[in-house]
Amino acid sequence: MGAHCHDHSERFDGLTPGFRRALWAVIAINGLMFLVELTAGALAGSRALQADALDFLADTATYAISLCVLGLSLRARATAALLKGLSLAAMGLWVLGATVYQVLALGLPRAEVMGAIGVLALAANLGSVLLLLRYKDGDANVRSVWLCSRNDAIGNIAVLLAALGVWLSGTAWPDLIVAAVMATIFLWSALLIVRQALGEIRYAKRTAAAE
Repeated sequence: MGAHCHDHSERFDGLTPGFRRALWAVIAINGLMFLVELTAGALAGSRALQADALDFLADTATYAISLCVLGLSLRARATAALLKGLSLAAMGLWVLGATVYQVLALGLPRAEVMGAIGVLALAANLGSVLLLLRYKDGDANVRSVWLCSRNDAIGNIAVLLAALGVWLSGTAWPDLIVAAVMATIFLWSALLIVRQALGEIRYAKRTAAAE
């Protein structure tokens, strides 16, 4: 346990020009793709696309918060990460609720729109993942950025699979299943972020008390 706590002070805190540039780039990419996918999801009637659009919005906010807290104390960065983790959990619960609503509404999404936007979103997210790959190991604030980017790439692949499933089956179930899987991924990532953030907050408190 002591070694684990010691690791908190050695993790990368994001204070490099390269990480700042990467954050600015992915903020722009995710903000644009949120608008694109939100519109396309509404037009196609796809819960998977709408879930992915919401993920883009959450990531845009996550990256902006991460940028704002760079250089602050470990406790401040961990607190920001904790809030981001809780918001990610809320997003996952919203997606689950929207999926249940879609089941009751029985609307069939448009597979061709899902597929086209899914390819565009996947390209955007793979670009973000490549920009952030070297920064995937760090404190809770830095790690939350990486986890959100990874989730986006996984989510876009899932949307493409959902589009293919809708097209082949002629039903909305593939879209609904993918949306539920994405919600589960959001909730798991939120748990990882919250656990690490709480650990860093406890470590910061103990360090402050010892001084």
